Formats: sequence, C-alpha cells, structure tokens
Amino acid sequence: MTHAPQSSYDMAVHDFQRARRQAVIRQIMSRLQGKSDTLLCFDDVRRAMKTGPAVDRGLQEIPLDKIVGSVGRYKDFTRSFLPTKDSNQERWARVKAAVTDMKGMPPIDVYKLGEVYFVNDGNHRVSVARQLGTKTIAAHVTEIEMRVPLSADDDPDEVICKAHYADFLEKTNLDQRYPEANLLMTFAGHYEVLLDQIDTECCLLGKDKDGRCLPENWDKAVEKWYEHVYLPVVQIIRELGGLHRFPGRTETDIYVLVSERREELEEALGWHLDPETTVPELVAQKSDRPLLNLVLDSVAPALEKGPRVGRWREQQLILHREHHLFENILVLFEGIPGDWDILEQMIEQSQGDDDYILGLYVARDHASLDRAAVENIQKRFSARCHEAGMRCDFVVEIGRFDQVIVKRAAWVDLVVINLTDPPEPNPLARLRSSWGTIIQRCPRPILAIPNAVRSPQDRILLGYDGSPKADEALFVATYLAARWQRALTVLTVQTANTTATALERARGYLLENGVDWAKFVLREGPIHKALLETAADHQSNLLIIGGFGFRPALRLVLGSTVEHLLRKFEQPLLICR
Repeated sequence: MTHAPQSSYDMAVHDFQRARRQAVIRQIMSRLQGKSDTLLCFDDVRRAMKTGPAVDRGLQEIPLDKIVGSVGRYKDFTRSFLPTKDSNQERWARVKAAVTDMKGMPPIDVYKLGEVYFVNDGNHRVSVARQLGTKTIAAHVTEIEMRVPLSADDDPDEVICKAHYADFLEKTNLDQRYPEANLLMTFAGHYEVLLDQIDTECCLLGKDKDGRCLPENWDKAVEKWYEHVYLPVVQIIRELGGLHRFPGRTETDIYVLVSERREELEEALGWHLDPETTVPELVAQKSDRPLLNLVLDSVAPALEKGPRVGRWREQQLILHREHHLFENILVLFEGIPGDWDILEQMIEQSQGDDDYILGLYVARDHASLDRAAVENIQKRFSARCHEAGMRCDFVVEIGRFDQVIVKRAAWVDLVVINLTDPPEPNPLARLRSSWGTIIQRCPRPILAIPNAVRSPQDRILLGYDGSPKADEALFVATYLAARWQRALTVLTVQTANTTATALERARGYLLENGVDWAKFVLREGPIHKALLETAADHQSNLLIIGGFGFRPALRLVLGSTVEHLLRKFEQPLLICR
C-alpha cells in the first residue's frame, strides 16, 4: 500500500490512539460486568461446532455488526473491532489514511458460520470501517454449513454452550428426527444429564452382557425419551410460565433443573417421583434457598393458615389429570391389623389405573422404632402390591406424625389415614391433636377411614356451602361421580352466610360436567347434625367436605364441623382444600 500524505497519516494515528483508549475502557467495563468483549477464534468455533463442508458464496455486502471473530487476529481486537495492541498502530493508521485519501478499501475475505462472519483477511479494514461508522463492507464470503446457528449476540460462553449442543445433536440426531426441536441450554456441561436419561431409556429396551445398552436400540430410545419424557415436562413448564419465572434461561435449562432437583428429592423422600408430577411444585420453588431446605424444613405450628386453597386443583389441571386425579396415593401404616384393610381398599380402587401406592411408617424417635417389625410390614406391603400389579414404595421416617405427613403430602395426590384416634372436643386436646395440623396444613385431599371400615364408597354425600374449600370438594365429588357413575347427594345447610343460591351453583356445575343424576337437599340447623342426618337418610358411605372454615385460633376455641364429623361419622370422610 502506498504512503499517504503526512497530514492524513497523522490524523489516522490520532484516531488509532483514541480507538485504543476506547478499547481499554470497554475491556475494563466488560470485566466489571462479568461479560466478554473478545473476538471469537474461528478455528476453535469450527472445531467445537462440528461444522460441515464449505461453499463459495462470492462477493457480497455484509453487515459489519455480524462480524464476530477472526481466523488469526482474534486477540488483536475487541468484539467491536477496537484495536487492543499498540503494535497495530502503523498498519491501522495506513489503512485509515488510505480511506481518507479516497483510495478506498479492497474487499475483505470472510467465513460465514450460521448468521455471523469470521475475518480471514482484512481485520484492520473492518476495524477502520467500524470506527468510521460504516454499516456494511464488501466481502468475499465462504459459507461453512453447521447444525447449530450462531448469532452476533453470542458471547464465548454461549458459543461453548452451542458447541456442546452440536455434540449432543451429533450423538442423537434429534434435529433430523424433529426439525422443530430446540434443546439449546445456557448450562454448558449439562447435556450429559440428557444423554444419561436417554441411556436409561436405551437400557430399558435391552442390555448386553456387560450391562450396557444395545447400540441398535439407541435411536428408538432417543425418540422415546424425547416424546414421552422430555416433551411432557416441557409442555407443563410452558403452561406454568416457567420462562417468565426464570428469565434468561431456556426451556431445556429449566427441564434440567427440574430433573436434577427431582433426583435430589427422590433421595430425600426415599421413593420414586414421576417427572410431570414434580414440575408444578419445583417450578414454583423460585428461591435462593436449597430445594431440600424448602421441602424438608420443619412445618410451622398448627396456627398457620396452610397452603393456598385450590392450588392442588390448578396443578392437576395443568397436568391434564382431570380424568385421573388420584394417581399417587400415600397410605399411613401404624403396625396394626387395620393397615391391611386400608391397603386392600386402595388396591381395589386403584387396580386398572396404574396408580402408585406409597406406604409410610412414622416413628416418634429411634428408641420407639421396632426395626424388625417395620421390616416385616415393608416386605408384606411390597409383596401384596406386586401381587396386585401395583407400583409401590415404602419408607420409614422419624419425626412428628403430623409434620411428616404434611411435608410428604406435597408430592402425592391423596393421603389415606386410618382414623383410630379422632380429635377430642375440648380446646386443650385440639391443640395437642395431630389432626388440627394435618387438616390445616396438608396440601392434598385427605381420606380418613374410621377404624379401617370396609366401604364401597359408591354413595357420596357432598356438603356444600359455596366457599372456596367447598368448591374444591365439589370438584372432587364431580370427578368421582362422573368417572365411576356413583350416586351423589349434595347438601346445603342454610345459615346467615349460606343460602339456597349455593345449592343452585353446585347444580349448575354438576350439569355442566355431565352429572345429571345428583340429588339436592336444602336444610337448616347445626351443620354437623344436618350432614349426619342426611347421610343416614341416603345411606351415604362417603362424605366429602371442605377443610376448616374458622381461622386457626378461633377453631381451637370453638371446634369445627370437620372435627365433629371425624368423631361421629362412621364411614370414610374425604377432606379437601
């Protein structure tokens, strides 16, 4: 290149020095903000991204802001092509002076990867053009095909993530089987979590003599994992607005978080958790505290209000379980004969639905735990469930009965308790009773079966007063009546706060959901007395009601309809929040 007049060259040197100062400021700010301002190395990116063949695209005008890297000079310039080395001064200034003297710039030579470009020849020309504020530059373009697109906004960490994604796609060919799939993550090293899950599916299809999955089953395992494991969870994450709860993360990021936390939780609880079942609770746990601290903390005293009314129903609808509400059933064992009567009833009601029965034995402390007796209970439980073709788990936990139930209930759909010790009528006894905490705090419906009484539960009585908790009871009663064609009677007791309008609301809801055979009763008088008398009149063998109506402190003083029914009703009682 010919020498420019001194005046143009001196001005160019001044411009270079200003650009160098800008580069220093940019680099300092990037470090303070924890961001990268470096150019990408073409060879590193090409090697990491598993690129394909090169295609000559000829001479084009390309956007300068799409140039993000260099073949050989990626350390000499910032991401915006400000010079980082004083040794570049002479060459940079001569290029700038040539442009100023209207001698122009020859086209640069670039490689195109995805949406971005890497300079093969012409780095100083790009730097000068950026300093001049030019939007485009003439370039000879060679495009290199790749599976994962790069964008101009990608920083080095994102490129590393995309490189891992490219490797994942090469191993699974998911992008070829499902062109719409996008499993890009911001967690660079977490594709191993997905590959391990696929490997598990592959092993389920068959293993070799060394216990490894058969290579011929890999492609089928990839499809099975994507369609039946990954997509159902991602769909729930979308419906829960997971991307809004975790800004800056992708769906696959959240999927991996849920997967890892589910494994953590399974280890703590001691039983298997279906991926879809855990998503609503885990996605809702947006906190800096460790998950296990959130889940396994000691519960607060009985005076706390408990979980929000209706949350369980919302979660079931998100999981699309409106036609199968009680898939995971927690059954309490006390080491008494009635345990087995309860288990038989749950097996009879659950067979054919592929339900999951979770046995739980709670010991007050280690001294009171008879390990040999509990081991026999566990063996008998597992043998009976397997004989019936039921999925099952059995765990033993040390702690307060009510606290253990409440913290584990969040991961099931129904809690079943043999009602052998109903709450006493006086305030002091109510304060000591476990039932107050269980009913107040349990986030799932509770089925209390007095002394393990055998009941077909086919004649339902619903107590309905129009309250939010009664609406949850109506939801469950409608499900049971519609799915199993069970007889249903709805009772509304008129009080100062409840009128016949509540009964009409229940009638309308049932008719909307196809239950046109229900009977409706309107009565006056004490609520518990009206419920017991109506149950006797209609020979009801399952009573469904909402939880406590009073605030916790007032309930301890006055008692509640629920506690009265737990003492007096001799058939199963289903309590809903």
